[in-house]
Amino acid sequence: MTADRVPGRSRDREPGRSRRRAGTVAGLAAALAAVAIGIALGRSVPRTGTPAAAAVTTSSALVVRADLTSTIQVAGTLGYAGSRTIVDQASGTAFTALPAAGAVVRRGQALYEVDGTPVILFYGTRPAWRALYAGVAAGPDVAQLDRNLIALGFGGGLTVSGYFTAATAYAVERWQAARGLPVTGTVPLGQVAYAPGALRVTAVTAVTGAPPQPGTGVLTATSTVPVVLAQVPVSQEYLVRGGDDVTVTLPDGVTATPGIVTAVSPVAYAAAGGGSGQAQGQAGAQAAGQGAGQATVPVTIRLSRPAAAGRLDQAPVTVGIVSARARGVLAVPVSALVALAGGGYAVEVVHGPGGHLVAVRTGLFAQTLVQVSGPGLTAGQRVEVPAP
Repeated sequence: MTADRVPGRSRDREPGRSRRRAGTVAGLAAALAAVAIGIALGRSVPRTGTPAAAAVTTSSALVVRADLTSTIQVAGTLGYAGSRTIVDQASGTAFTALPAAGAVVRRGQALYEVDGTPVILFYGTRPAWRALYAGVAAGPDVAQLDRNLIALGFGGGLTVSGYFTAATAYAVERWQAARGLPVTGTVPLGQVAYAPGALRVTAVTAVTGAPPQPGTGVLTATSTVPVVLAQVPVSQEYLVRGGDDVTVTLPDGVTATPGIVTAVSPVAYAAAGGGSGQAQGQAGAQAAGQGAGQATVPVTIRLSRPAAAGRLDQAPVTVGIVSARARGVLAVPVSALVALAGGGYAVEVVHGPGGHLVAVRTGLFAQTLVQVSGPGLTAGQRVEVPAP
């Protein structure tokens, strides 16, 4: 998160006193840590300097013009979008083939077998609920069948409609012959199963050799689209909107890939600390470092480069969400800030063997840099910083 002020080094401005660096580098780090706590608590930063313990060896750094961003980090889980159960509609003696968990099934491929006959996956949002044949009442399920036959290359002369025409029957015969199914020109209930797209099998509930029970689930599956499900604390939910760009760091802690927020839940959940709370059940992830009962908002993120996810599933990731942004601003290292005894901050501009103080206003803090503005301060100047 951002802050308006961070003390770096104190400067005594009383007449007749020589200027000295306030404290060692360790003292500076301690002061910054104290300020970070103050920022988190929303308290004002003390303006008194750190007592001088020893002279600080100094160096210099450039004043730069840069784009700065400040981010918050939340934990997430890499998984796959959507979840559904495939319900069996085929009658028979036994399941003769079932997929393995992790298998990917696409349009026109077999999901499973009953009595040696495959049940084929077609794409669509309406489940199969009746047999389709010439003379059946018109309906959107017939149009859904037409679209699949055309997509699979069997729809020459076929026009998508709600009517099971002679062209539909001929396309069904061609498809059945190519797939090794009984060529009937009709589609019996249970010969195809519908899903919105390709399926990635997550679990199989049926057992090979067991008798099918029409109307019961055979397997569960998700889509093949990788997504990140994250939990954002309610206190930071205002930072996240649909369409926002984020950065997702994969489980190796090194590889980062861009992502886009696709959904922010309107409902917050109180996660049980260390347990499988309601928020985890809803979004599959829990923000790092959250205590018991802290409310979070589920956020869904689509990866801009899905291939980066590989075959990972339910893998922990870190999501960087931009909380503030400043473009084309002057910036200096945070360690260049000098806290003045009378309040406010300055940087010491170096020129030749000496230098002079320039009072500055601070803006966005972004890791090691801070946005500054002050009279006469320009990019390319050098400012004094503690030596490494």
